[in-house]
Amino acid sequence: MTLASLVALAAAESEHHGNVALETVGYGIVAIIFFAALGLVTLSYRNVANRHASKAEAYARAHANDIPEAGHGH
Repeated sequence: MTLASLVALAAAESEHHGNVALETVGYGIVAIIFFAALGLVTLSYRNVANRHASKAEAYARAHANDIPEAGHGH
């Protein structure tokens, strides 16, 4: 057998006829799961500033005089 016939034989054996779209569905499923997890992480930080509003107000009252007045209108 020559090299050309070996290459042709290898190409013919490795060729398969299947649904390529069906073979790549797994990548889409993994991407959906990944982005859903990122969305859940993003939603977990929703409204974090208001969870500790009493602490923020107490800090603002305690340090009201520490804020330097600078900028426009001050």
